[in-house]
Amino acid sequence: MAQHSKILVTGGCGYIGSHVVRRLSEAGKKVVVIDDLSTGFRDALLHGEELVEGSFGDEAILRKVFEKHSFDAALHFAASAALPESLADPLKYYENNVANTVHLLKALQRGNVSRLVFSSTGSLYGDEAPTPTPETFEPKPSNPYSRSKRVCEWMVEDLSRASGIRHVILRYFNVAGADPKGRNGQRTAQATHLVKIAAELATGKRNEIAITGTDFDTPDGTGIRDYIHVEDLASAHVDALNYLERGGASTTLNAGYGHGFSVREVLAALGRVMGKTFPAKEAPRRPGDIASSVADSRKIRETLGWKPQFDDIEEILRTAIAFEKQLK
Repeated sequence: MAQHSKILVTGGCGYIGSHVVRRLSEAGKKVVVIDDLSTGFRDALLHGEELVEGSFGDEAILRKVFEKHSFDAALHFAASAALPESLADPLKYYENNVANTVHLLKALQRGNVSRLVFSSTGSLYGDEAPTPTPETFEPKPSNPYSRSKRVCEWMVEDLSRASGIRHVILRYFNVAGADPKGRNGQRTAQATHLVKIAAELATGKRNEIAITGTDFDTPDGTGIRDYIHVEDLASAHVDALNYLERGGASTTLNAGYGHGFSVREVLAALGRVMGKTFPAKEAPRRPGDIASSVADSRKIRETLGWKPQFDDIEEILRTAIAFEKQLK
């Protein structure tokens, strides 16, 4: 017989998911995590949360989990999420991000789960989006990763219309930083995220850093991104769950601060944090990169009452560097 209601979290051992799981547990929520540990870490679960090791799209695993537990909400983080890899191996992204999500959504429907928070991406807006980009802009995803996320958005929206599941889709912009207390952070090997690379540079794990693309249509020629601290993103998930619990209607929200920094500006901030400059070599653009990606964040603030606490690029870098120092 299923136990009392809990929150199901897929990918809860990963970078973003582990921060959210920690916040939910600290708020007294009961959490069950499904994670195959391909990019996540078992020890990222800090409060004894139950871990079911395996794929969130494995129907046998899902049946066992739902036979044991009753869930009234789910947060779906698990996904393949590297843009360059998606260009090289697109079918992996459609299989993991789309096909597996179909199996998960079926399980949520069978299990009468009433609320869902889904992790999407601001990259699906494409390179024709205005800056900042409102949720009303029609997405034009330009790579398999962002296309797979757009398909998943449609599936979640269609399921909501056909069933009683209400959802919040959060379109993440560039997530960065680490828990200020050093408990969780970005540990993914061979990361392509600028702040992670900057932290590796600051701690001597890299000898150099490359600026990939200096000819974008931006003030200094380098790409501009809206960097959101992972703790503020975790707060957005907690706020989204509370919003749905209060009866809030299904909605899609940008998760970003509403302003961006270029690559050169991030490196300048790194220099201020570390008290020294870091020379950078210039390299060609990476396939799929766009000039600017900045959220219009008015809707998430108004809808959820979200109030970010770490909107400071130097603080984002400091927390990332402090966590990086802990890693072997």
